[in-house]
Amino acid sequence: MSDSQGLVGRRYELPEPYLVGREHVRAMARALFATNRIHLEVEAARAAGYADVVAPTTFPAVLQDACMQLFLADPDAGIELQNVVHGDEGFRYERPIVAGDELRAVLEITSIKSLGGNSMIAADTVVTDADGGHVVTATATLVVRGEVAA
Repeated sequence: MSDSQGLVGRRYELPEPYLVGREHVRAMARALFATNRIHLEVEAARAAGYADVVAPTTFPAVLQDACMQLFLADPDAGIELQNVVHGDEGFRYERPIVAGDELRAVLEITSIKSLGGNSMIAADTVVTDADGGHVVTATATLVVRGEVAA
C-alpha cells in the first residue's frame, strides 16, 4: 500500500460471536500452566463467585488473533506474514471472561509508525459481551520488517 496511514482507523470485526467453551478455557489454562482451580473446576469458580470456569487473563489473545488474521489478509495492508513479529501485547479488563460468554471482537488499527526501516503497527481489539457490555480491550503492536509506507 502506498499510504500506510490510510490503514489507521480501519476496523476488522469477527463475522460471528465467539462462544467461550469450558474446554477452551481449560485447554488454555493447561497450556499456560495456570493452576488456580477457578480455571479448571466449575465448583471452584462458582465458590469464588463466578458463573462458570474463568478464562486466564491472556485468553482474549484468541479473539485478538482472529481479528488480526483478517487485517493481515487485507490486500490493502500489503503485509507478508514472514515479515511480521509480535512486538507487544496488553489487556485492560472490565470484567473476567467466563465459560458461556458469547463475545464479539472488533480490531482497530490505531497507529502506524516507521522506526529503523520497520513499521510498528498498533491495534486495539475491543471485546464485548452479548449485551454489548465492554469486557476487555486487548492492545497489540506488530513489527513489520520493511516499512509499510512507500
